Amino acid sequence: MRILVTGGAGYVGSFTTRHLLEQGHEVVVIDDLREGHPAALPPGILQAGDVGDRSLLERLMREQQSEAVMHFAGSTRVAESVADPGLHYRNNTVATLGLLEAMGACGVKRIVFSSTAATYGAAEQMPLREDAPQRPVCAYGSSKLAIEWMIEDFARAHRLSYAVLRYFNAAGAAADGSHGEDHHPESHLIPLVIAAALGRRPGLDVYGDDYDTPDGTCLRDYVHVEDLARAHELVLEAAPDPERGGGGRAYNVGTGRGHTVLEVIRAVERAGGAKVPYRVAPRRAGDPAALVASAERLRGELGWTPRYVDLDALVATAWAWHSAHPDGYADERPAAGETAP
Repeated sequence: MRILVTGGAGYVGSFTTRHLLEQGHEVVVIDDLREGHPAALPPGILQAGDVGDRSLLERLMREQQSEAVMHFAGSTRVAESVADPGLHYRNNTVATLGLLEAMGACGVKRIVFSSTAATYGAAEQMPLREDAPQRPVCAYGSSKLAIEWMIEDFARAHRLSYAVLRYFNAAGAAADGSHGEDHHPESHLIPLVIAAALGRRPGLDVYGDDYDTPDGTCLRDYVHVEDLARAHELVLEAAPDPERGGGGRAYNVGTGRGHTVLEVIRAVERAGGAKVPYRVAPRRAGDPAALVASAERLRGELGWTPRYVDLDALVATAWAWHSAHPDGYADERPAAGETAP
């Protein structure tokens, strides 16, 4: 299939892009490179540009003769969304409206959307099923939920075929250590804990130790980024045929196992053999106490099974990447006088 991937130079987008290429799909990536890295992708497939530029989107879709879009581009930091909600509504919701309109203009009828468990908010029951109430507690979650609604509306009006993937906590790196996570500034827990263990930051702030969880710290479901990548291809292939009316489904992507912040710290200490310096700080606005997935819909309907269900195995892949690449993808840049491949 010919697929346009938005935000494909980012963390999950780049892993999914490489997986799609390995499976024989033709991929073009658009990324503004504010968060993404050219070195995360094979050469020759990246178009640097803003997903909010509708004319550029239409040109790329027509040149590629795109059959589907995988939509990763957007702002993702919870704390940032609390402080600056407008940024998330512009970069996420408004930009996606233009993307959907561009798809309509070019006759592209399939979309897989990178949503989030943050659309559920402070849920009362765990694990979370896809039919749980969606009451986000931050602008990040609200902006993503608004996109889910838009996609459903466009599907009804224009016979789109879609899948919405509600990620839990994406984590990990390639098993061979060749690719991994590189955010500036970093906001994901596992890289922050590893940086503290390696002495690359003075210590770690643990936001709250009085939640209703086994040790009082926030509890999350960590899903390996390679398992996420496989889920994207599965839902694309299984989505309803647009010629038969389209429509689609939302799927949770997680392991069904939750781990607290302190459990993650201990796993990093086991992986690296080094203590993690940390201090307990006040709770952070917008953080639910617990988020754990029920991924039974994805398992039962499409046969998806995560390969990484053990926290230590997942953390070991992240440790291998971060310890070998202290500057992330900057380590992949050619030295002076060399030529990039």
